[in-house]
Amino acid sequence: MRDDTARATRESQSMMLSRNVARPPALVTEVYNAILDRITCLQIPPGARITVDSLARELGVSHTPIREALSRLEAEGLVLKTHLVGPHAAPQLNRAQVEQLFELRLLIEPAGAAMAASHLTDKDRNVLQALYDEMLSLPDKPFPAYGEFARKDAEFHSVIANASNNVFLTEALAKLHTHVHIFRLVFNTRVTTEAITEHYDLLSALLRGDSGRSERAMRDHISASRSRILELTPP
Repeated sequence: MRDDTARATRESQSMMLSRNVARPPALVTEVYNAILDRITCLQIPPGARITVDSLARELGVSHTPIREALSRLEAEGLVLKTHLVGPHAAPQLNRAQVEQLFELRLLIEPAGAAMAASHLTDKDRNVLQALYDEMLSLPDKPFPAYGEFARKDAEFHSVIANASNNVFLTEALAKLHTHVHIFRLVFNTRVTTEAITEHYDLLSALLRGDSGRSERAMRDHISASRSRILELTPP
């Protein structure tokens, strides 16, 4: 009887430990998204120092998940760390860099969409539809909806890239973090409103499995985005 009780106690403790181990990554992701939203929406301006203490108080968490989230953002090039100064938000892209970024996107993303159209799984289709619906339902408010839209938009494009079945294309886009850089340049709800219509055209083509139309829709979307961003970007 004592053996059964001891075994039950160990199993209970093991289950509790498993739950405790599983929670921190989710917390770090929540903190990461919260900081990313603030960077995207310019609540943390480009070049601004990021204070761990103030973020911990604002988000109601300890220093540990803040530091882990900042390390992740640093690895992605969105946060920089300077000796004796600490972390600060990466500078914005200049106009020449924006043009180069869109040139690269136009070279690879339309081709990726064409490939994805013939490789989409049912799960991919469901995820893309869900992301589109979520972006469509976001309230027309500057924050935090704008930052959340940027994350959903990035995920939408990431699903398409992954469905291309081309690992080099997928990795290239992942390393660019294009959507964060772009949304930081223009904290403007017009960007989200017009992108929704373009996403609808792209999603429709993908769900039909039409490679040619998917390629054109992606090219049109990126070209329109390029025009919007450059119009609002100082020379």
